[in-house]
Amino acid sequence: MEQATATAAAAKVRCQRIGCDAMFSDDDNPDGSCQYHDSPIFHDGMKEWSCCKKRSHDFSLFLQIPGCKTGKHTAEKQVIAPVKKKDAPVPIAAPPTNTSSKDSCSRCRQGFFCSDHGSQSKLVEKPINVAGDATSENNSSVQAPKPAKKIVDINQPQICRNQGCGQTFKEKDNHDTACSHHPGPAVFHDRMRGWKCCDIHVKEFDEFMSIPPCTKGWHNADPGS
Repeated sequence: MEQATATAAAAKVRCQRIGCDAMFSDDDNPDGSCQYHDSPIFHDGMKEWSCCKKRSHDFSLFLQIPGCKTGKHTAEKQVIAPVKKKDAPVPIAAPPTNTSSKDSCSRCRQGFFCSDHGSQSKLVEKPINVAGDATSENNSSVQAPKPAKKIVDINQPQICRNQGCGQTFKEKDNHDTACSHHPGPAVFHDRMRGWKCCDIHVKEFDEFMSIPPCTKGWHNADPGS
């Protein structure tokens, strides 16, 4: 009986805090071992964490932003209330002044079309810096050297960065069906969140994070390679 209890206590489960996703057990869960985030914000294609204000347009990079809060791991499902970013107020244009002089009209002076004067001022073209352009072309033609390929020990534990996976693996155990993931991309539109690869869309962020992966493949600890 005592052995069964010890085995149950030592069984590892996945942390349910957003931004952590680590495996832990009850006997190995000190305070500060968990790094996590609060609620996410989605606005005009931008993904942002409400707690640390760090943001990204790419969803996979957004999930890789290290957690800014620390605490203990938990196996309890987190109730997440996404924070909606307030839209910026639309500026109200000032009423046009009753004047017939183009020199005193702000729109004419800035080169915009003015209905009061029925004309558009000519914009002053900036001179082209031939020497600067040639330098820019020369610089663009020089390609940056490719980074050296990382050599990894086949017994070294790594974390899979494929979307929807996040498991710890060793290269010696990796194969073409080891990883369950979403090839993506993630889609956020009209308060709906989902994956284009499997065409599943939900409203809540925690439901989105729980959508089961739809593709099998190799684990990948470095998707950018």
